[in-house]
Amino acid sequence: MLRVVIPPVNRDEAATAAYETPLEKLELTDDLAIEIERETERLEATTPEEILEWATERFAPRFTMATAFGPEGMVLIHMLAEIAPDTPIFNLDTGYQFKETLELREQVKRRYGIAVEMKRPATTVEEYERQHGGAVYRSNPDQCCFDRKVKVLHEAVAGMHAWASAIRRDQSLDRAKAPIVGWDKKFSLVKVSPLANWTKQQVWGFITKHDIPYNPLHDQGYTSIGCWPCTRAVLLGEDERAGRWSGTAKTECGLHSQ
Repeated sequence: MLRVVIPPVNRDEAATAAYETPLEKLELTDDLAIEIERETERLEATTPEEILEWATERFAPRFTMATAFGPEGMVLIHMLAEIAPDTPIFNLDTGYQFKETLELREQVKRRYGIAVEMKRPATTVEEYERQHGGAVYRSNPDQCCFDRKVKVLHEAVAGMHAWASAIRRDQSLDRAKAPIVGWDKKFSLVKVSPLANWTKQQVWGFITKHDIPYNPLHDQGYTSIGCWPCTRAVLLGEDERAGRWSGTAKTECGLHSQ
C-alpha cells in the first residue's frame, strides 16, 4: 500500500486534530503511482457514489472539494451530504461571481446543512484593479485567473492529500482524457473526478430526479458559469463552454490544466 509522508490521522480525533497541525505535501511515491493507476482502472466501471466512498475512506480528513456551484458540483455536494457530510467544501470567491452563484451557497446550507467555505484572494476586486490600473480580466485574463483562483486554491488545499473535481470528459478537449483518479502535479494532490465519465444528460437527469438546487442562469442559456465579466449565454449549436472567455483563445481558468 501507499507509503504516506505523514502517519494517518485517527478518524476519531479528526474533528479536533485534523486542521491544527500543518502537514507536508503528499509525495508521489512509486507506491502511490501504482495505487492511483490501479484505482482509476477499477473505479472506471463504478458509480460516482462508490468513487466518493472510496475517496473519503482513503483520504479523509485530508480530502476536500472545490466547487463553483455548477450542476456537476451540486450533484457531488448532494452525494457527499449523504456519504461524508463532514467533507470540507470550499468555493474560490474571486469577487467577480454572479449573485445567483453566491445565493446557491445559502441554498446548500439550508438543504444539506453544509456551509461551503469562501476562499478569497488577499485583495478585493477594487484593490486588485487599482493595483493593476484597471480590469485585469480584460487586459490579461490568464493573470486574473491565476491571481484570483489558482493562487487561492494553492492556499486552500494546504495540508490536504486529495481533492474532488466535478469535471466531465465530454466538456472540452482539455478534459477529454481526465482520469477518475489521477495525480495533480500542479497542486501536489490526488485528484478525484467522480463524474469524469458522466454526460451532461446524466448530470441533469440526476438533478431532476433528486430535486437538487441549481443556478437559475442555466435556464437563461448559461451552460457553463464562471465570473460574470468572462461568461455569456451560449448560442444555439455552440459548444457547452463557448460562453467562457468568449472572443479569446482561452478555454480554462488554469485549475484543471497541468
